[in-house]
Amino acid sequence: MKILSSTIILLSLGFSSLTMAGSLTPIESQLVATIDKEQPQSLALLKKIVNINSGSMNFAGVKKVGDVLNEEFETLGFKTEWIDGAPFNRAGHLIASFNSSQNDAPKILMIGHLDTVFSKDSAIQQYIQVDENFVKGPGLIDMKGVDVIIIYALRALKAAGQLDNFNIKVVLTGDEEKRGAPMEVATKSLIDAAKWADIALGYESGDADFKTAVVARRGYTGWRLKVTGKPAHSSQIFREDIGYGAIYETARILNDFRTTLSHEKNLTFNPGLILGGTEASLNSGSSNGDAFGKQNVIAKTTLVSGDLRTLSPQQLIKAQKAMQKIVSQHLSQTDATITFEPGYPPLEPSKGNYELLAIFDQASQDLGFGEVKAVDPRRAGAADISFTAGHVNMAMDGLGLMGHSAHTDNETADIRTLSKQTKRTALLMMRLLDK
Repeated sequence: MKILSSTIILLSLGFSSLTMAGSLTPIESQLVATIDKEQPQSLALLKKIVNINSGSMNFAGVKKVGDVLNEEFETLGFKTEWIDGAPFNRAGHLIASFNSSQNDAPKILMIGHLDTVFSKDSAIQQYIQVDENFVKGPGLIDMKGVDVIIIYALRALKAAGQLDNFNIKVVLTGDEEKRGAPMEVATKSLIDAAKWADIALGYESGDADFKTAVVARRGYTGWRLKVTGKPAHSSQIFREDIGYGAIYETARILNDFRTTLSHEKNLTFNPGLILGGTEASLNSGSSNGDAFGKQNVIAKTTLVSGDLRTLSPQQLIKAQKAMQKIVSQHLSQTDATITFEPGYPPLEPSKGNYELLAIFDQASQDLGFGEVKAVDPRRAGAADISFTAGHVNMAMDGLGLMGHSAHTDNETADIRTLSKQTKRTALLMMRLLDK
């Protein structure tokens, strides 16, 4: 392929972008030019919403960000709806929908979120320009930059007269960082949108690498282990009629989990909190608890909470059965039970997902941005796109703003990737018209 390079000077960044003129259609070239032209406006919108605190439990702040973005979608001709979060104890979700006049238009779901991990008393609250290429601020990467990418890709499609070729539903959740409860209520709008869609595009980070995208995410399931033993003076431990106590039984179970299951590909499980002694209790809905015990008393109770991550529903079922079997093999005078809590389903790698990645990869190369490869599922956590599993023909994630130190006071975005990811999204959508 003969490559003709042209330099486009981005208005506020002094940054060059190379395109492969021979591989872009006239409409695609128009999309690129529009995104370059509107870069100052997209940066202004990003700064505006970053400067609004929208920590998950700051309901007013989450709603305010939703209101700002709602105006953007309405300007594009989308029908918008605010899903009140009171039934699941959060602020709510913003849903924006666009219906094509064409019967065979693809149905595309685009997923982002409004909330961040930064509360109203966090140390970092403002958008700060570090230099011409980097900015720092709460939620830049995760994920207010994403919300801007979605809007400005859609703006470019509208400017090119292409928006009517699509049925689009954008779901911006207000509780991604701290999921509401009951979970089935909190995720209903997202799952309903997935059932409607043919294709799902997610913008949660994968491994924070511009050269990768996510075609598979492991699911997340919580588990709780309760172990009991026979309390007695410690000098009598190991007697057949006294037994081993709750803590030894817990150690056996956890070690057997490790030796039996830790070598299975893409399967991980982690005991994140353990409490044991004469008395132990976990505080409901929080990650802490209380325990009391004495050195000379055999432990009566142990409580453990952890997570289990799997790449397929079948792997999840298999792991749960294995863990249940291990738990049931009690040491003398002990008892134990394990319960599993519903979480995020796994997004399995599929033929459709890899086809979507191939289209995205080609668009990236045609833009001069290089190849895009699949993220190793072990390097990407659970995300909202997982709730589309089993409902859409194609799904891909990890398409958002790039940078480093997300979820910390040093969250920093490489602002050069804002326009790049917007262009890759717009071209991907155009090329999905041929699928």
